[in-house]
Amino acid sequence: MKSAAEQVTRGRPREFDPEEALSAALQVFWEKGYEGASLAELTDAMGITKPSLYACFGNKESLFHKALDLYERDKLCYMRSALDAPTARGVAERLLRGTLDIQTAGNDPRACLGVISMVACTTQAESIKADVLSRQASSHQALIERFARAKAEGDLPASVEPMALARYLSAVMQGMGVQASGGATRAQLEQLVETTLAMWPSA
Repeated sequence: MKSAAEQVTRGRPREFDPEEALSAALQVFWEKGYEGASLAELTDAMGITKPSLYACFGNKESLFHKALDLYERDKLCYMRSALDAPTARGVAERLLRGTLDIQTAGNDPRACLGVISMVACTTQAESIKADVLSRQASSHQALIERFARAKAEGDLPASVEPMALARYLSAVMQGMGVQASGGATRAQLEQLVETTLAMWPSA
């Protein structure tokens, strides 16, 4: 007959590291997007059961929001520091080179998680779209304000529109992700970075 301690041990759910599990979920979402990732794939990658997922992270939608938080904290930290560059061109260079690194280093999936999820989402995932759009809008607004300050300081020509310049840079960065997912090499993406910086408007 088994002891009470042995029975408790056998009946206790397997312990896991929530941070490691969330990191594993992030990889699945990053590769497949929100709707493309099934619960079975998520729990398998996380090494947990569905009840454990619900108990720790809530539903799939809640898990995705937490994965986005982790993505921004660990993968996009260069975007926050880029705004501290002393010049607008320096901001652009930090953003472009940060994008280059994240698209070509390690075994992470290519392209931006937010872009992947926006493309994959249907009307059944409106809250996901809203979250992704809100995060993108916040980052974009910060970039516009930084370029507006550069223009006011004479670091950018008076003819440059900060919003248009921010949209242009964002389009280049998103395009790098698309090209990386299509097989572009680091050398090819570096050429894109160098070309963009060579064309950067100077006061």
